[in-house]
Amino acid sequence: MAVDRDHVLRTAAALLTRKSTATMDEVARAAGISRATLHRQFAGRDALVRALESLGIDECEAALDAARLDDGPAADAVRRLVREIEPAAGLIAFLYTENQLFEGDERNDGWARIDDRIAALFRRGQEAGAFRIDLTPAWLTEALYGLLAACAWAVTEGRVAPKDFTHMTVELLLGGALRHSASPGEES
Repeated sequence: MAVDRDHVLRTAAALLTRKSTATMDEVARAAGISRATLHRQFAGRDALVRALESLGIDECEAALDAARLDDGPAADAVRRLVREIEPAAGLIAFLYTENQLFEGDERNDGWARIDDRIAALFRRGQEAGAFRIDLTPAWLTEALYGLLAACAWAVTEGRVAPKDFTHMTVELLLGGALRHSASPGEES
């Protein structure tokens, strides 16, 4: 029987999103295959994580394309991006914690392509006067990744309703936590 690699990867992504310390045995069980079969597909955890990285990059690039980042106001493009990337947010949250993916010379060029596209969106918003210019596009990009990961974890743990994912992520990113017009007697 042929092993459906995509099924194994998506199962591993779902499991590792919920339990980042899951063993290869647990991944194999979740995918409905033996440990030996999993090992034939992925020589070890590092190989599995690298394959998940490729899947994550593909998912991000598809979301970037679907979000039409160059259309309309930049804030609307950010909202579309978060909505499009939401289905992959759990995988991105897992990958976000895998330090070996972002260290040394083996960094996948896909991350740089994604970073560049998102930073260009924030730069476009700054140039249009919609976004703050005291925060660099690189920092806004990192903040977006952090909020996507945090919201994905909160949804997984039941602390945030799935229907609120896009709203909560976008509003905190674009609006910040400061209240812009304080009522009398409140701090501003």
